[in-house]
Amino acid sequence: MEKSGAEAREEELKGQAETLQNLEEAAVETSDPRQIEQAATNPNAKARATSAWWFLPYGIVTLVIGLGLLLLDWHGMNLKPSFAEKLRRYLFGAAGLIAVLGVAKTIEVYLIDRLKNPVSRFNLKRIVRLVVALVVVFIVISVLFVNWYAAVVSLGLISLILGFALQTPISSFIGWIYILIRAPYRVGDRIEIGDVRGDVIDVSYLDTTLWEIGGRHLSGDHPSGRIIKFPNTNVFNTPVINYSWPLFPYIWNEIKFQVAYESDLEFVSATMQSIAEAEVGENMIEKVVLFRNLLARTPVDHLNVKERPTVTFRVSDNTWLEAVVRYLVSPKEAGQVKARLTKKLLIELNKSPDRVLFPKSNNR
Repeated sequence: MEKSGAEAREEELKGQAETLQNLEEAAVETSDPRQIEQAATNPNAKARATSAWWFLPYGIVTLVIGLGLLLLDWHGMNLKPSFAEKLRRYLFGAAGLIAVLGVAKTIEVYLIDRLKNPVSRFNLKRIVRLVVALVVVFIVISVLFVNWYAAVVSLGLISLILGFALQTPISSFIGWIYILIRAPYRVGDRIEIGDVRGDVIDVSYLDTTLWEIGGRHLSGDHPSGRIIKFPNTNVFNTPVINYSWPLFPYIWNEIKFQVAYESDLEFVSATMQSIAEAEVGENMIEKVVLFRNLLARTPVDHLNVKERPTVTFRVSDNTWLEAVVRYLVSPKEAGQVKARLTKKLLIELNKSPDRVLFPKSNNR
């Protein structure tokens, strides 16, 4: 039975979305476009090596606990019933602890350690260890208190009270889980959220820490030296602007000069473009070509991602033209590249004052 056009289109979009996800995950691991394409084509090509004997200690402890339970059931053991019951409860509690730790270790070995992204591995291990700690506390309370049901009810009431008192921290913790799963930003990304902008240096259980860029006392992309912390719950109600998409880790930047209408515009355009190309480098141009080929297989294949700087002219609000050179740059190098490029452009354009007419100091 042939599929309808709508079903075929839906399957095509799903395939494109899956391809985009694989490319993004590969781009987190490496910045080389060729390696990204290879890793995305074969995502299971590399697995992290783990010792085959990791389970041996857990097996030994389980065997010891089993022998202890057998000895307790042996009629030759003359123990007081109350002591035997307490010892049996302790052994069952130890068996529960070993089971929980064994399951957690299994998850780390066969699931988490096989992830290629080190940030995801680290964060997921933190989640697993947090869950393990909670379960261990529950088991210990069950072992120490005979009437464990009453203890659990008491803990439930305490948790309910704390839940009302700690709504914001709990929301921030849920925000942390959302950040790990949906990855609106990662450690190392340059982001803008609300009125702040900076590089993410830590994402903890409750808050995110930024190394501020720009800020109140600076202009441009220079670090201000200040640290900004905001609760993770902000990701639910504030747009996050990420400058560090792993699959295309560049942003467009512009430098504009005012020139007279009488200037040689062809000369201005050719000079600005050649200087910009020399500054951004052929290496980045080649990378953009490869990244564009990767993007062509995703839902964003319609985007016109240019690999070379472009020069355009716009009419200014005054009597001058604006010569604008637009180029690609890494977001963390934008300020440095702009400063160097501005200086080089001015030096080269000022060499031809008869062809490039800048505003005079008394005629702006």
